[in-house]
Amino acid sequence: MSFQIKVEPAETSDLAEIVEIYNQAISAGQNTADTKTLSIEERTEWFNSHNTEEYPLLVAKEGAVILGYVTISPYRYGRKALRKTAEISYYIHFEHHRKGVASKLMNTAIEMCPSLKIHTLIAILISCNQGSIKLLEKNGFKEWGRMPEIVELGNKSFDHLYYGLHLAQN
Repeated sequence: MSFQIKVEPAETSDLAEIVEIYNQAISAGQNTADTKTLSIEERTEWFNSHNTEEYPLLVAKEGAVILGYVTISPYRYGRKALRKTAEISYYIHFEHHRKGVASKLMNTAIEMCPSLKIHTLIAILISCNQGSIKLLEKNGFKEWGRMPEIVELGNKSFDHLYYGLHLAQN
């Protein structure tokens, strides 16, 4: 069986699966700083804040099944001096880890940045998320900042990391 990943803009009908994927990460711990699962209603405003022309939310699908998603979001919204910098976030359904889904989403998002007038991408993550660190480094991101032991998950503390990538400008 061949694995065909198609990346496309998320639609409202995708929201339930997107929330399910994010809630997997919350329940697993160490993948997000959220500690309580979220409802579809709690994620609706966030979902609606993304649009294909400015700050897309893309889903990776195989057929009708959502495998994961990536968002490009404003970094420090409203601060015009940072308008060409955006935050990238991605989450993959646990059944589809290590299948190239995150790489496909990351590559698609990076390729979109010139048309979105984004020159710099920032990823903010927890230091124990080694899979995400490897993906970022594979795609040219470098560690730009570290806030030591400010993330408290359970009875452990972790660093909060900032990874960045300057993109080629046209």
